[in-house]
Amino acid sequence: MQSPGQCRKTRGEMPKQVNGTKPHLTDGNGIDPHLGEEVESFLCDAGPLHSFDDLTKVNPVTTATVLKCLHARYAKDVFYTHAGCSLVAVNPFRPILSLYSPELMRDYHAAPHPQELKPHIFAVAEETYRNVQSQILPVNQSIIVSGESGAGKTWTSRCLMKFYATVASSGSAPQGSVSVERIEKRVLDSNPVMEAFGNACTLRNSNSSRFGKYIQLQLNRSQHLTSASIQTFLLEKTRVAYQAPPERNFHIFYQITKGATQEERLEWNLPEGSTFSWLPNPQKAAEEDCFEVTREALFHLGIDCSVQNNIFKVLAGLLHLGDIQFLEAEDESQPCRVEDSAKDSAKTASRLLNVPAEQLLETLRIRTITAGKQQQVFRKPCSRAECGTRRDCLAKVIYARAFDWLVSVINESIYAESSVWSNFIGLLDVYGFESFPENHLEQLCINYANEKLQQHFVAHFLKAQQEEYAAEGLEWSFIHYQDNQSCLDGIEGSPTSVFSLMNEECRLNRASDASQLQTRIEVALSHNRCISRDRFRKKPNFIIAHYAGSVCYQVEGLVEKNKDPVPTELILLLQQSQDPLLQKLFPASATSQKTNPNNVKTQTKPVVVTVVSKFKGSLETLMQLLNSTTPHYIRCIKPNADCAPAVFQKDKVLCQLEASGIVETINISAAGFPIRISFKRFAERYKVLKRSRKHTPRAAQNGNGCFHHVENGWTPAQDDCDTFQSTAQDILQEMHPNAPPPLQPGGKKTCSRAVSCGKTKVFMTHSMGQLNKTFTKKVSKDGIERMPYDVPELS
Repeated sequence: MQSPGQCRKTRGEMPKQVNGTKPHLTDGNGIDPHLGEEVESFLCDAGPLHSFDDLTKVNPVTTATVLKCLHARYAKDVFYTHAGCSLVAVNPFRPILSLYSPELMRDYHAAPHPQELKPHIFAVAEETYRNVQSQILPVNQSIIVSGESGAGKTWTSRCLMKFYATVASSGSAPQGSVSVERIEKRVLDSNPVMEAFGNACTLRNSNSSRFGKYIQLQLNRSQHLTSASIQTFLLEKTRVAYQAPPERNFHIFYQITKGATQEERLEWNLPEGSTFSWLPNPQKAAEEDCFEVTREALFHLGIDCSVQNNIFKVLAGLLHLGDIQFLEAEDESQPCRVEDSAKDSAKTASRLLNVPAEQLLETLRIRTITAGKQQQVFRKPCSRAECGTRRDCLAKVIYARAFDWLVSVINESIYAESSVWSNFIGLLDVYGFESFPENHLEQLCINYANEKLQQHFVAHFLKAQQEEYAAEGLEWSFIHYQDNQSCLDGIEGSPTSVFSLMNEECRLNRASDASQLQTRIEVALSHNRCISRDRFRKKPNFIIAHYAGSVCYQVEGLVEKNKDPVPTELILLLQQSQDPLLQKLFPASATSQKTNPNNVKTQTKPVVVTVVSKFKGSLETLMQLLNSTTPHYIRCIKPNADCAPAVFQKDKVLCQLEASGIVETINISAAGFPIRISFKRFAERYKVLKRSRKHTPRAAQNGNGCFHHVENGWTPAQDDCDTFQSTAQDILQEMHPNAPPPLQPGGKKTCSRAVSCGKTKVFMTHSMGQLNKTFTKKVSKDGIERMPYDVPELS
């Protein structure tokens, strides 16, 4: 078996450092052998370690020094630290209300220079908000919250939404019905609803998101929150019918059984203390088990009490459905018998789902087969195992459609026409990297999504930023980084990958053989060092060396889950339900036969669209959206495996630092320029700082010129480019008269200064914040009208 490091680290050449800052990278132990003395000296001076708000100031930058700083800050109850373009957030695993108070939100929003305050998720949020105000392309923003399960992504996203709802509030009174709350309230109320129906207690997290979501907060030209939209990805619907021994079902089921009124308990047959097969660990108390919070949020979103009760009634029906157990038939020609103890559960389930009890049991126990040229219909009794599978499938398809319907209702509640809003800030909260003793299709898709997000980070920052410096003519030596392209090729690549082989199996008209699929994966992907298998396991498996570590996946059941088949009889049963909600979820389509379930001759076989194909398509759409925005990264770190407060396990944190590429990020950020503005935009914004005098274009003197480029649909002429470049240089020279020119005529451009001019842009470090302070004072003193997209800072 190969270690992750053997295949997931594709390194570039590392010439001598010329970027003006420390080039320190690490060996396998986290310390460059040539930096031993420097590292020891830094680590021995333990006093100021907790004071490093930005890890780019650490010298030398190694995994050892970064880890030591984070540990020191965690011990001082400091949980946020800048790491170049990213914010590192270490989960405290305890409530700290003062850290997320409305007063603190207002402090960050009102600060002239938020980057001078302590690192915080509110600082990142305020930066995105001011970037929208500035209208510097690309105007739309995205915050990508990443980290493994239990690292604090859901909490972080929740706090970010509260921040935007606070600072972007329009202050106008709500319109329409009094039951429809303000848009800010409705956006926030989507959180407890989505968490109730989409989150669950798992091995590693008491509030783990079992789906991914991208929330788009839409702002008008005044930067007021006008509307929002939610896009979801891959709900783990299998959790409805199966939960690992220490885990729980979705929160909503526990909320119903714990919070229902006496009248509702009688209607839904949920007596206090009752147990259900699909409701494990009910005694475990969870903060998310508050039924009233969910009910109130649903009401604010426009879902009245009658519709709410309809939803909860159907979910109670699923709990009773899970208690229907079957006995093997004595004769294969006869359907399986229902256990005596389960007959009441069958009656209750049929009543709550509003379908005939006899028809429900018949659909679960007998399958219909159409065969031959004459499309003859045969009825075949199912085995006990098949009956259980059909029961589980019925529950999963009901819950999945109910979840999708709920998301659509929420989106209708927070929707506005595109003409109302002009820009957006997106929040991506996707399931964290997972590795369990047994991993299935759910974990494969979850980890694939994390690989795609890691690739986005690598492509956007680690790779693209360095390539831009080179293209702009700045003298720059590439800093190497981890590249997970080989891993993604093994998962989704063309023509052959794990996904393509799984899909091919789904298309074959035969039962899938796990051992045969394991062999096909092993042989077809033998050239990819990220794909292997554990030869010591008896069950068929394959291993993928992900950027965050190797994971062993079980082949058994993989193809069947990828097909995600729903027998036609189950859909026909639900289409005949008299329940109002189920009628919405399963409308009788115009093409379906409105006859008895036995007559399925005219039912055409649907085209197989596999789970991984749909998920891959959704992720590709998401990546295109992210690539059109300015991204910001929050790296959530889980300090210990037990989710315990005040415990910092160095090995645990070290693995996350190495996998996420934080050290490489710090090195590139420390050496580079986080602020990049075109000459045209720079000259337009800061021309008030330039003394009123004639200037002579100097582009012909320095020989660097200005490439033609398109900005806001306009292609400037060569003379215009030269003029903007010359104006920018004059402004910078006047601001720092004693400093060397930002671009020396005929000389090499280097990154060793606080500001440098490339071929089309001005590149600056955060230390050039003084420029913006002077701009603010100049505008205030001279009474000059500000630009409509005035920015209090450059960031």
